[in-house]
Amino acid sequence: MSSENLPQSPESHTGSEQRSTSREQSTGRRRKPRVAVVFGGRSSEHGISVVTAGAVMSAIDRTAYDVLPIGITRDGRWALTADDPARMAITGRQVPDVDQLAGSARGAVTLSVDPGNREVVVGEPGEVPRALGEVDVVFPMLHGPYGEDGTLQGLLELSGVPYVGSGVLASAVGQDKEYMKRVFTSFGLPVGPYEVVRPREWEADRPAARKRIMEFAAEHGWPLFVKPARGGSSMGITKVDDPSGLDEAIEEARRHDPKFLVESLLRGREIECGVLEFEDGPRASVPAEIPPVTAHDFYDFEAKYIDSAAGLVPAPLTAEQTAEVQRLAVGAFEAASCEGLVRADFFLTEDGTFVINEINTMPGFTPISMYPRMWQESGVDYPELVDRLIRAALDRSTGLR
Repeated sequence: MSSENLPQSPESHTGSEQRSTSREQSTGRRRKPRVAVVFGGRSSEHGISVVTAGAVMSAIDRTAYDVLPIGITRDGRWALTADDPARMAITGRQVPDVDQLAGSARGAVTLSVDPGNREVVVGEPGEVPRALGEVDVVFPMLHGPYGEDGTLQGLLELSGVPYVGSGVLASAVGQDKEYMKRVFTSFGLPVGPYEVVRPREWEADRPAARKRIMEFAAEHGWPLFVKPARGGSSMGITKVDDPSGLDEAIEEARRHDPKFLVESLLRGREIECGVLEFEDGPRASVPAEIPPVTAHDFYDFEAKYIDSAAGLVPAPLTAEQTAEVQRLAVGAFEAASCEGLVRADFFLTEDGTFVINEINTMPGFTPISMYPRMWQESGVDYPELVDRLIRAALDRSTGLR
């Protein structure tokens, strides 16, 4: 790509601004901002991240932005991929993979950690690394650890590159269900009963940890849900109906994360609400309801992404219930110091109270995902939603804010 086609850098980076101004004067035209869409990653949600990125790439206005697709393989290598969203969709019951999209390309993509240099560089084995030009903003479509959990956000902060979504702290809190619940509790937000088993505790004395879980079950009853503490997309979660299934459920959760949670069943309705940051602050969408999924024990990965179980948008709630869940969703967004977007998930219990289950700082983002559907119903269609998030990131500086 020639240098005159590279995007405009924000004014906060004087060196980049001067280089861009010089290019614009020499070419007589202003370049488009360049958006690096980063997806894939090392977590078990790799494939869903690719699907989400494909949908976002399809929606980005190419008359307003240049797009640079960067896939992260399952072993953590950054690679250029083709700008071909059609290859990034679920086929049958198969989710896509970055290695397939990158093909035989062996070049490793790197981003400078010099905040005065936003150039992306690709290095081929045995060849001199070549610069691909500057990136103005990153749209990190990563789910789970090594991407959604503050790690990528930290790299982008060091690099001085603006990015869509929450910063380091909020991303880390949003990924770790233990600390998420602790933050919510400290801000007076209602959470359900839970127990946490940490790696050293499990390895040091498994009988004692299991005894504590059994005491929790005796207090709150069966069934229980055993889940990875830092997972997503309902992967690694098991509904356990009695003690005979507990050990297998723990091993399944620990296959995804050595730290796991045990939660009691909250009987009631599953309600979701989207939060989007506007110029005057965060606003909540109309809420949605996830109805009981008859073919599954709960709203698990297969129900969400393979069988495409549909939620109800808007949720059939009273005006008072809608206002309350919107208040709590914005409250959770603020409690965790989130930015950009969040999907907040709740239970409306049988006694009529809302209990927050979790937030997702980078929720599922295909056009049929709940977050975009809630905003569609709230008057913000999918392309506008993508554009609003990119523009907000371009307007926001990195660093302390």
